[in-house]
Order: sequence, then structure tokens, then C-alpha cells
Amino acid sequence: MTDLRIRTASVEDAESVLAFWREAAEGTSITDDVDGVTRLVTRDPEALILAEADGVLVGSVIAGFDGWRCSLYRLAVLPSHRRRGISAALLEAAEKRFVAAGGRRGDAMVLEANERAHRAWASAGYHREDHWRRWVKRFA
Repeated sequence: MTDLRIRTASVEDAESVLAFWREAAEGTSITDDVDGVTRLVTRDPEALILAEADGVLVGSVIAGFDGWRCSLYRLAVLPSHRRRGISAALLEAAEKRFVAAGGRRGDAMVLEANERAHRAWASAGYHREDHWRRWVKRFA
């Protein structure tokens, strides 16, 4: 990998981000559409952080901060580019964002069956909290 560039996404990145997630991310979300990505970037222009290598989208993380909690979603790296420090660079950018905003702790949303992700989050210094469970309700 020649040059890794970390940047925030723009509305124009929506289609390429969705294509990237189909290839690199585990699971799907009800918001996996152009409207969902566009709303995210429009509402919080610094939330969707991308990694590019030689002009190719190779990584992403959503670093959402609502003033109370720092939430991490969609940490993904292109399979051909894994184990090169890309997720570490993305998390560093996300954590810097959180610290600058006054955040105190990052919470990562990780699929239960994604063992590779469990290892990646653990190696980045995150730990599992089994006493919490996610409760969801769809609105649409």
C-alpha cells in the first residue's frame, strides 16, 4: 500500500460507500441506501470516516457522537487490504474526533457472530460488556 488517506465522507460518496460495504462489511442495515448515507453525512459531516489507498476506498467507520455517547459502527476494511493497519488508522481518527468533542468512552456495535471483528476490536483495546443488550424497533 503506497499512501493511506483518512478523510470524512461527502454526500457524493454515498454510492461508493454502499458498494464498499456490500464487499467489506458484515451484515446489513435498514439504512443501507443512498438516502440513509446522505442523511448521515448531511446531519453530521464528520461522522463517516473513510480510508483510501491509492485512490481506492479500502476502509470505513461511522463515529457518531450525540453529545452524550460516542458510538462506532461499520468498521470495515476491504478483504484484500486487511492486516495493514487500516482499521487502527480509522479508529485513531474516530477517537480523536470523540476526544475533541468531549467524549469519554466509545461504544462499538459488533455482530455477535463476527469473530474476526471481535478479535479486531479487542486488539484495538475495546472489551465486550456482556451485561448490556441491544433493543431495537423499526420505524419504517
